[in-house]
This record gives sequence, C-alpha cells and structure tokens, in this order.
Amino acid sequence: MSSGRGYSILIVDDEEGIRFGLTNLFEKAGFRVFAYGEFDRAISTVREENIDIAILDIRLRDRRSGIDLLRELKRIDPDIIVIIITGYGSIDTAITSMKEGASDYIIKPIDNAKLLDIVNKNIQIRTLKNENYYLKNELLSRSTSHKFVTQNPELRAILEKADKIKNSPVTVLIMGESGTGKEVLARYIHFTSNRRQKEFVSINCAALSESLLLSELFGHEKGAFTGAVERKIGKFEIANGGTLFLDEIGDMSLDVQAKLLRVLEENSFERVGGTKRIKVDVRIIAATNKDLKQLIDEGRFREDLYYRINVVNFTLIPLRKRREDIPLLIEYFLEKYNGKYRKSVSGFDDETMRVFMSYRWPGNVRELDNVVNQAVLLAEEETINLKGLKRYFLSEDSLEVNVPDIGSIGSLKAYINGVVAEHERRVIRYFLEKNSFNKSRTARELGLTRKSLLLKIKKYELE
Repeated sequence: MSSGRGYSILIVDDEEGIRFGLTNLFEKAGFRVFAYGEFDRAISTVREENIDIAILDIRLRDRRSGIDLLRELKRIDPDIIVIIITGYGSIDTAITSMKEGASDYIIKPIDNAKLLDIVNKNIQIRTLKNENYYLKNELLSRSTSHKFVTQNPELRAILEKADKIKNSPVTVLIMGESGTGKEVLARYIHFTSNRRQKEFVSINCAALSESLLLSELFGHEKGAFTGAVERKIGKFEIANGGTLFLDEIGDMSLDVQAKLLRVLEENSFERVGGTKRIKVDVRIIAATNKDLKQLIDEGRFREDLYYRINVVNFTLIPLRKRREDIPLLIEYFLEKYNGKYRKSVSGFDDETMRVFMSYRWPGNVRELDNVVNQAVLLAEEETINLKGLKRYFLSEDSLEVNVPDIGSIGSLKAYINGVVAEHERRVIRYFLEKNSFNKSRTARELGLTRKSLLLKIKKYELE
C-alpha cells in the first residue's frame, strides 16, 4: 500500500458518519484530510489549500450536486484528481462524471480497501505524468545543444534561411566538414519549429551494418531474423510527427538508399519481416561530409534519392573560415563546462587566445569544444595558459610549419618527406582520439584498410 504522506485529500459528503469513517481511513494512511458536507466550504478549501485529490458525493444538502462541484473544482484546479461516490448509481451519472473529468466512480456501500487502492493508483498515475513532463523538458534542455553560436555573415544568412523553411515539411540536406555543426543546425531547425514538441531522432548511417541500419530505421517483427526475439519499433515510428536526422547519409548502402527513397515517396514503410504498411509524418534532415555528386558519378549514391533529399540545402563553412566566432564559441563552451564540472574558469590567457585564433582547427567546432572541455576539467587556476594545453591539439605548434634554415635541410625531398610524415602522424593520432582508439572506425574515416592503419600506428608509435 502506498503512503499518503505529503498528499492532501478533500472529502465532501452529506453524511457525517461517512465523513468520519473516511477521515480516519485516510489519516491513518498518512493523508492530510479536509472533510465537509457543504458545497461552498469545499470550494473555499480548494482555493486556499493545495488539494491533490477530492472524493465527492453525488448528492449534497444545498441542492447542488457533486457533478456541479466537480465542474467547479476542475475550473479552479484542472490537475485535481476527483473520485465520485454515490448510493444512487446509474450509467448516466457515471458517464457524466467521467466526461466532466472524474478519474473514477464508485457505488456505496464503500469498500475502504478498494477506495484507498483507487486513490493510491490515481496519485501514482499523476506522479508519473508529472515526472514524464519534467523529464521531457529536462531532456529538451539538456539534449545536444541546438543553439548555433555565430556572428559570421554567411552563417547568419543560413540561419535566416533555416527560419524561413523550418515550419514546412521539406527535406533538408546539410553539407560540410566533420565537426562544423551539421547536427546542431538540424536541432536548431527542429527545436525552433512547429515540430519541437515531437521527437528529434538521430542515427549515424556510417556506424551500422546494412542489416542493422535497416532494423534501426524501420524496426522489425518478432522472428524476422535470428535474434529478433520481440518486435522492435524503428526510428521512423519514434520520429512520427517530428524529425529524423540521418547523419553521414553518404555512407548508406544502395539497398538501404532504395528503401529510404520509397519511404520518402510514400510516407509509409514496412517493418523488417512485416507486411503491414505503417504511415508516418516525418521531416527528414540528412547530413554528409562527402561530395554526393561525386558519389553519384561513381555509382555509390542514387541520383533520384539525391534530388529527393536536396529540396533545401545548407553548406556549413569550417571554423578556420569563421575565426571571428572563436571567442564567442570559447565563451559559450566555458559557460557550459563550468556548469558541468562546477568550476569557475574565467578564460584563457592572451598567448593561448593567439594560438586559438591562428590554429586551423581541422576538427572544427567539435575539436574546439573538446579542447575547452578538457581544459576546464583539468584547470587548477581561473585563467588557463598554454602550458600543457598543446597536447589537446592535432598540431602541437599552432599549425604553422616551422621552415628550418636552408643549410640544415639536407635535401628538399628529405624535408618534404619529413613534413608529410609528421602531418600524417598528427592526422592519424587525431582520428584515433576522436574515435576513442576504435581502429576499424578510424580506418574507415581515413579511407585506409585496417591493416594499413595498424602499420602506421606501429610506425609512429601511437599506442
């Protein structure tokens, strides 16, 4: 039995004996009880006290019914739980009370255990609704940021264009290097649009095998394949009414592309192993760091799908072409990670800021985010200096190649080979760290075989 501790209950019945018995019942269960026989006292109590649940008799002394009281209580507090009790039960009064917002309806004589059980269950339901509402709002606020920080004119123009199309169901294609903020822009479009109350669902098309990607996108029926022990709902169903973000769509296989094209054309699909057509209303936002037109020429991307997803397109510029945003982004990330780690880092010293402004940021905004994250996490002083910070960069020397004295080069070929090898080492190290040293994923991103990557890791002593 649930405890009523912390909850208030209002009992309104014209029989004093029933009021007395129910008061004892609920006080013993830990409830704070208010019990009256009059309509007006009940109204004033709900206005003055925080009442969680009301138990109302249909017939009251002053010619006004419990249904009238129910309507008035719901007008004052729409969230109040109301249970109707009566000795004159009929289908009509039951239907009327439920239509007016009653949570339950029981007939006298009252079964105390049953009534207490009904009250507890209704409180649990309301608590779960409140928790779900709170969690949904928390997830919206804590989810990957949809705030696009920029003062760059080109990106400001992109945001203005996004504002013009965000409330329409058109398919969007976002292009740009890794780390430029493609998912942030996708979230901006969703969370500032008329779909923001529905789900934003993201899936990385490069991270899954073809069969797993099909199952993730469309779901599957029980027994559809070995290991399918129960029905699974796919991303399309979860995103119904909202937005599905297809990241790295250029890595999607031709077979999956064909199935995606059919969904876009028909707004419906079948689960893997199923026959029932499921209709959905989903806005598609796709993203890629690859040249889709080149993939079309190579026969690796469907031209008809390209035109289907490329109704509206955006191309995000790399961070090295929007250096004026670096101080803004640093300030934004400092606030973010100071809050996360309960720190009070005020910023970076002048020397560090000069390095930040001259660095090429090959990992773009994602790399800057990572650098600030680690710097704040490990900071021991309010102002962070360059000492010990360079190890977070892809390049240790703020990105300019220091050309040695001509006489010390030996030969131009030897010098160039050395520079190339050093940059290759840095690039491989960067992608290893980015992928948490997952060698298969790193090899895939670098366009290498896993064997070639392992040889280079050994050569450059990166483990």
